[in-house]
Amino acid sequence: MFLSTFEKQLDGKRRIVVPQDFRAQTAGPFDGVFCFPSIEADCIEGGGKSLFDRYLSVIEELEFGDPIRSALEVSVLGGMAQLSYDTAGRITLPEILCQQFGLTDWVVVVGLGDRFQIWSRDAFQAHRAAQREVARDGLATMRAQQRAAKIAAGFPKTGIAG
Repeated sequence: MFLSTFEKQLDGKRRIVVPQDFRAQTAGPFDGVFCFPSIEADCIEGGGKSLFDRYLSVIEELEFGDPIRSALEVSVLGGMAQLSYDTAGRITLPEILCQQFGLTDWVVVVGLGDRFQIWSRDAFQAHRAAQREVARDGLATMRAQQRAAKIAAGFPKTGIAG
């Protein structure tokens, strides 16, 4: 799993050192990562062959010509780059992706389990704050629903209005 958050400096050639733990997760026949513009946020999404296979499987479940399939093909497959590690464990990010997401000097690499994201440092700070609020509100809603379900389960309906 890709875990934790790392700040990394992007050098003049758009290279970053991929955290060692992340490189270990992507070991296999292709020594590198697959990266593409994230569908859910303004950042680069990446992962190993298993992430690529997962997206391909989702795409192939949809009928040829389905507008969602076409959108995923363009967004994921059309935007994807296979990035190999150099001897120092670095990848070179495509210029187009760096321009699209404002990646110029310091970037943040965020592990999300089966995938990771690469953000500009400023954009990630704002995103993380917003995500904390969503998580906090969502957890509170889930807990309230669980409490309500327990209360309802404790008072079976007898058909008598009370």
